[in-house]
Amino acid sequence: MRTISHRSGAGLLIATLALPLSAGLNAQTPEAAPANIVVNAERPPAVAEMTAGPEIKGVITARSGDRMKVTAADGTSTVITLIDATRIKSSSGLFNGSRGNLGADSLLNGLPVSVKTLQWSGGLVANQVSLKKGDLKIASMIQTGTAQKFEEQTAATQALRGRMGDIDKYNVKATTNVYFDTGKAVLSPQAKQELCNTATQAGSMDNALLLVVGYTDAVGSEEYNQTLSEKRAGSVINYLQQACRWQPYRVLTPTGMSESDPVASNDTEEGKAQNRRVSVNVLVSKAVDVM
Repeated sequence: MRTISHRSGAGLLIATLALPLSAGLNAQTPEAAPANIVVNAERPPAVAEMTAGPEIKGVITARSGDRMKVTAADGTSTVITLIDATRIKSSSGLFNGSRGNLGADSLLNGLPVSVKTLQWSGGLVANQVSLKKGDLKIASMIQTGTAQKFEEQTAATQALRGRMGDIDKYNVKATTNVYFDTGKAVLSPQAKQELCNTATQAGSMDNALLLVVGYTDAVGSEEYNQTLSEKRAGSVINYLQQACRWQPYRVLTPTGMSESDPVASNDTEEGKAQNRRVSVNVLVSKAVDVM
């Protein structure tokens, strides 16, 4: 496998810190097969024997041996197999090499990637994995624990999470609601603009955190709506971090609340539209907040 370089923006590489801290750190190194990746003992055929598959874009959210799971901005996940012929490249160029001398260990949880795939009976195979400049350098720093910036982020994460033991100690300074089409978790252009405006506003406040909660209308089963509300919250988190440059350690773990807490009646189309939302709450500690 041929591997390459980097990507600017350490925040995306430590996106897993939006989860509980211990889980985020442990996820940096591939482990035994997670329950959400099914290991298939059958070997893929030669590249020439496979057909072109879809291009998958998203963040690596699980690794198990030669397989990785990539989760897109809309919450959908795809398991992709890595093979010896897989090329891993950065935006600055492609270098020759094999998996033996560079390794697939650089494909860590939290890395944003674009994967060109091939199809076979066992699923999708990665033909080329593209990273943005800076990814591998930062990933190496995180993995070895020698990056000063990563240590600063880790300390900040621990401190912020320690202060979140009692949500009543925080003031809600602002709330932004963004809305979704029926059954969808895709952000509209207006929603994207509003999210970045909120991130800019929150960034001017000392120690501000973002609490993201997803909701649905009353259409569909409880199980379906719970999953959909989580996908919507995940879409908002991804956009805040990737496009609006909000630091992952300043985002609380997103929550899906299904059809709970409607703001309008689900008996009308207008009311349902208001309930298909994600609320982004800007929190500031009462200890430092000047009212």
